[in-house]
Amino acid sequence: MSVSRRAVLGALGLAAVPALLRSQEVARGITAPRRFAPFNPAAARCSPPGGLTRTLVFAQDNQREFVQSAARGMALAARQRGLAFEVALADNDPRAMVGQVRKALTDRAGALIVAPIDVATLAPVLRLFIAQGGYVGSIVPPPATTILNAPQLATGRALGDAAVDYIRTRKGGEARVVLLTHDSNQFLAQRFVAIRAALKSLPGVRIIADISPRTVDKAGGHATMRTVLLAHSRVDVVLGADTVVLGALAALREAGLARDDQFIGGIDGEPEAIAEMRRNGPYKASVGLASPIFGYALAQHAADWLEGGSVPQGLDILPSLISPESLGQFERDTADPAAVYHDDARRSAYLKAYGNICHDSRADYVDFGWSSELK
Repeated sequence: MSVSRRAVLGALGLAAVPALLRSQEVARGITAPRRFAPFNPAAARCSPPGGLTRTLVFAQDNQREFVQSAARGMALAARQRGLAFEVALADNDPRAMVGQVRKALTDRAGALIVAPIDVATLAPVLRLFIAQGGYVGSIVPPPATTILNAPQLATGRALGDAAVDYIRTRKGGEARVVLLTHDSNQFLAQRFVAIRAALKSLPGVRIIADISPRTVDKAGGHATMRTVLLAHSRVDVVLGADTVVLGALAALREAGLARDDQFIGGIDGEPEAIAEMRRNGPYKASVGLASPIFGYALAQHAADWLEGGSVPQGLDILPSLISPESLGQFERDTADPAAVYHDDARRSAYLKAYGNICHDSRADYVDFGWSSELK
């Protein structure tokens, strides 16, 4: 083993990794960005991985409803496919997540789905997991066997256009806007590029805050909005991920500054956001990313992998704008992800798959920030 490799393993605490993995460099996967062909469900089968357990571990970043709903879909598919299912909750602690994934590696779990907190610290352990033969599904960042991503520009455009339409028709073309971004996450930043572009079409829009909360949860959104309100008592529009926007709405209510004529809009289609829309108050829209459905799909791919099947390298979760008029169908579909997944027409409204990979070709795992919007 090279000194540099030993240093990496030591820093990650991987003394218990099987000797085969500790004795050689773990090769990178596909690092140059590329477009994948559409997924071929009839692709030839491979040999299944040997020596791994039929266990699926979900490395969960925090307890926001979006990822809890994804876990519900995973648990359902795992149960139907005979996989043991475990949730490893990191609670926004990147070191804890590394330790949990390391444990899954040394326990020889067959499959891992991860909602990463810090890509730099987690990536080396994920590469070891893949080299050992296990399946890795990642929600947005690489490396992974299957990258789950939304077309981020289209996602941001859907929310930005809805906000612009509301400002134009209901606010006389003028509004003070707060953007609660994820610009520190390069894989999500494009959605806010699209939102800003939409807002620029209205000269009367003033962005009074454009800021990334410290944590992607309600607490992060609440704390950030409280800071914004120290300088700005009037807020007309708040846009961001549902979980942070819900926290911001709570801060507005505490300050007595929430109004029914505001446009509060989010991304993810979280249950609490949908409940807010039913109240006909400030919360006007959410871009649904149907996390129970993609959670179910990723767990199905994990089971396919362990049985020698070919799975997608890239999986789009397609954005759909949820308004008070359309939320009923979205709720029905996310309540029964199995029915959606096993119906080609219904599944195609939410998911689109690209590329093919199986255990025998696992060296071609995705090691770049995949998106279907790559040029």
